[in-house]
Amino acid sequence: MSTSLLPPPDQKPRYVRHMFAQIAERYDTLNAMISLGQDQRWRHTLLRQLNLQAGEKFLDLGGGTGALTYAALEQEPGLHAITADLTHEMLAVGKRQWPSLPTRWLTADALHLPFPDGMFDALASGFLLRNVADLDAALAEQHRVLKPGGRWAALDTSRPPRHVLSPFMRLHMRVVVPWLGKAIANNAHAYRYLQASTENFLAPEEMEARIRAAGFHNIGYRRLMFGAVAIYWAQK
Repeated sequence: MSTSLLPPPDQKPRYVRHMFAQIAERYDTLNAMISLGQDQRWRHTLLRQLNLQAGEKFLDLGGGTGALTYAALEQEPGLHAITADLTHEMLAVGKRQWPSLPTRWLTADALHLPFPDGMFDALASGFLLRNVADLDAALAEQHRVLKPGGRWAALDTSRPPRHVLSPFMRLHMRVVVPWLGKAIANNAHAYRYLQASTENFLAPEEMEARIRAAGFHNIGYRRLMFGAVAIYWAQK
């Protein structure tokens, strides 16, 4: 598992922001291709865990181009939604893609959220956690801005277990994904980072312990894509 493509923690926010700014225009297309067309289904699976209700305040953190927000409002149009991301360029693509989406687009750092304690009924993120410089601080911030009893869910890559399909998964992550990044977004380096950050990220059992340490309870998870992706859910 190579760590040579992973920036040191103190440089990670700037690195990640720059990387996503470069690939913003092609991000959704590449997500669909890399996930073999499963990313939309994963978002709907995640949102079902939140049981969203009309009138609730919902935060899509690391929301990027707003795909998860769009799915949430499709599921429950009566939400009061905010789509927050560190990278302004990703949000700008979302605004153009869904100009009438009833959400507030906000540039924000996941380690220093500009919201008061207990503001949100539900919070979700898609492929955010492996990109933060301090996972424990990010989870603590998410816990802070949720109301007591608030629901939390995250979709992210996961260190895959070893099984009969492991060689094919490594081929997909180490060869196919960077090739797609080069061919579609002209940025193979960004998608080599995706491979490295996936292979060096936490396994679900480790992630569950970190979620619990942040103060959450009623924690669960589900592996997807032969263990290379996982959905987590919990409650404050």
